[in-house]
Amino acid sequence: MRFVQVAQHADDLQRAAAFYAALLDAEPSALFDPPGLLFFDVGGVRLLLEKGAPSSLLYLEVADLDGTVAALRRRGVRIIADPHIIYAHEDGTLGPAGSEEWMAFIEDSEANTVGLVSRIRTAGD
Repeated sequence: MRFVQVAQHADDLQRAAAFYAALLDAEPSALFDPPGLLFFDVGGVRLLLEKGAPSSLLYLEVADLDGTVAALRRRGVRIIADPHIIYAHEDGTLGPAGSEEWMAFIEDSEANTVGLVSRIRTAGD
């Protein structure tokens, strides 16, 4: 099995389309309105934004967490939690051994929380 699709609540599809297009640096892959379905491709998994969907906590991997958060802050995006270390991966159980997992949390255009994740190699690895 593999993930095919994840849904996220969106009250305003146009506003959500603009927010996620900028965040993902990608245009929507499909819009069906009616009934009100907006899709993005995120690494081969469909992100569905829909009024009837519940709010989910999405985690998106970014290459430069500090830079991404700074750019979002300049755009006026609400930063819920600045970048901080979550976990040091001593073995490969949850991530690459010898790396640290850093996260920040933002609020999207629809008042959902989105986690941003970077895995950073520790010194000497």
